[in-house]
Amino acid sequence: MIKYPVLSFFFFFSITYSYSQIETSASLHDAIYKAIEINTSIKNKVIEIEKLNLQEKGVRNKYIPTVEANALYSYFDSNLTLDLPTSTIPIVNYPLFDKKATYDNTGNFFIGSVMAKTVLFSGFQIPNGANAIKQKAIGTTYLKDSEKDAIIKDVINTFDQLKLLDETEKLINDSDKRLKSETKRVSKAIEQGLAVPYDRDKIKLALLELESKRVEFTGKRTLLYKKLKYLTGYSDEEINAVQYNLIPYLIAEEKLSTENKQEIKALESFKLASEYLLKKEKGTYLPTVGAFGGIVYSSLFNVNGTTSVVPVINQPLNLGLNEFSLSPLLTVGAALKWEIFAGFEREHKVHEAKLNIEQIQNQIDDTKQKLQLLLENNLVNYSVLLKKIEISTQQEKIANNNLNLALKQYKEGLINVSELLEAENDYYKVSVTKLNTLIEQRLSAIETIITTGELSNKLSQ
Repeated sequence: MIKYPVLSFFFFFSITYSYSQIETSASLHDAIYKAIEINTSIKNKVIEIEKLNLQEKGVRNKYIPTVEANALYSYFDSNLTLDLPTSTIPIVNYPLFDKKATYDNTGNFFIGSVMAKTVLFSGFQIPNGANAIKQKAIGTTYLKDSEKDAIIKDVINTFDQLKLLDETEKLINDSDKRLKSETKRVSKAIEQGLAVPYDRDKIKLALLELESKRVEFTGKRTLLYKKLKYLTGYSDEEINAVQYNLIPYLIAEEKLSTENKQEIKALESFKLASEYLLKKEKGTYLPTVGAFGGIVYSSLFNVNGTTSVVPVINQPLNLGLNEFSLSPLLTVGAALKWEIFAGFEREHKVHEAKLNIEQIQNQIDDTKQKLQLLLENNLVNYSVLLKKIEISTQQEKIANNNLNLALKQYKEGLINVSELLEAENDYYKVSVTKLNTLIEQRLSAIETIITTGELSNKLSQ
């Protein structure tokens, strides 16, 4: 027969030792954090945060100078045709440009440079853009923590459901032992003519009902094991090794607040990110200033040019250039870019950024109201379940006394077998109701603390 500590002891113990704490054993604590460690959604959130951190660094690194090296080599081979209006040299009356002139040119050209560029002033777009990404990463971190609370709740409640089956099975086994003992006693009484087979059949029927419940629990247990394997990655042996006391969770109602709820903090971070984006968009009205410097080497070499027959000398000319180099050419300077009018595009983006801020603020206000209502609802449910545990504890005590009395009266022949089975059934129902109420109360306490955003901080061993 299952015995539970007196509820008043839980109140005293919780207030004096672990006020508003969710107590977990070492094995349950390990299972919880193993589930957090392997959860895919948490892993993806961590990756997303890392990507945002890299994006922030990428934006801030725009202040770091960039260095570029360029080189170009080209070989050219061209034909130039020149046809000018014919003119005559006075006195000698010699015609000029009376024919087309052609020029064949070949040569090599090379240019190489190393240039460094940097941003001196970006209109505050770079720091504001980087801060916006940083706040987005902070908000994503809060959402990751919120998912941790959901995992903690799921793991504890699933183990509680498994514990419920174990405790209920103990009730079934206790009833089974008592009924089987009565079956033997009734069978002997039938042989002696002191009882009728009807009594024995009624007890057998009750035993079959217990067996039916046992089969049902086997299926439920299989599903719970599969779920725990998915949540924690544990084997059956590791799941069985998780042990803890199934006691009520007690919380300090007067200290509860939703101000630290992760979803609210995340929205506030996203709002701050939008405010930085607004500043970034306003920065586009300011000029951008940069600096550059570098060295350039250029050379024109092995150039050959051949003309057609030149009048007067009546022969072609061969022109050549061995080398024409310009090196080193050192350049240092500054550049300013100021987009004075952009066709109202900047105005639209600034207005859109303001609307995003307003939208997020509306979400914050709505979320706060909903969370406050949820907290009040959870507190009411928590208080009701706590009182129901007290009532069910008294009911279990009465049902247990009635069962013991019924067993004695049945043996003395003062009541029939139906009355005995009714007492047995009442005790089973009351005990199962108490167990279910206890599980619901634990879940209600966890959900209440989740609403405050403090579940991770309230876990204790």
